[in-house]
Amino acid sequence: MSKPKNIIITGTSRGIGFELVHLFANQGHNVLALSRNAKPISNLHFDNISSFAFDLCEEDDYKKVEQFIQNEWKHVDILINNAGLLLNKPFSETSFKDFSKVYETNVFGVSELTRIVLPFMKNDGHVLTISSMGGIQGSMKFPGLAAYSSSKGAVITLTELLAEEYKETGPQFNVLALGAVQTEMLKEAFPDYKAPTTAREMATYIHEFALNGNKFYNGKVLQVSNSTP
Repeated sequence: MSKPKNIIITGTSRGIGFELVHLFANQGHNVLALSRNAKPISNLHFDNISSFAFDLCEEDDYKKVEQFIQNEWKHVDILINNAGLLLNKPFSETSFKDFSKVYETNVFGVSELTRIVLPFMKNDGHVLTISSMGGIQGSMKFPGLAAYSSSKGAVITLTELLAEEYKETGPQFNVLALGAVQTEMLKEAFPDYKAPTTAREMATYIHEFALNGNKFYNGKVLQVSNSTP
């Protein structure tokens, strides 16, 4: 393997994020695993995994990330914005607060963490944001996902804008819009739905794309789905 990379991943306490941490760590890369609940990751004794509790909605937590990079790594190769908040609720019952909370995690959290990490990234760095097929214009839409799917559409446009703004200097910015994946998050929102793809299978694809996708893509959204949704 070439030189180990420094990789930050959000939403790592379960599902795809949890799997990604281990795929990278097993390859010898250095991983900073960020989630509101640091426990599941800190139970694992890998020298190359660092983790602390991090809430995308807490401004002070971003300073912790900045300090960690300055003190421990000096630079970041890959940022994977994977954390997401899924709300399944009829639109007429959603409140201003509901929408704010979803957007705070899924949109503002992505933009803020990206802004904090960018000064530490080189011209061949990769910022990869995990979106959803529900955020793709013209895709099949589902009642109850007004806040979630619209927030996932927002980060697709944000990514296109960042790729344009940083096209001369790098890094590269891409989005993967995922179809249904069998995760705890999906189960909580849609208890009866069985997804065709496991978290591990999807993580394996994302892992590979995070390492190499920016050689071929910048400012692009790839639809990673073998089904509708």
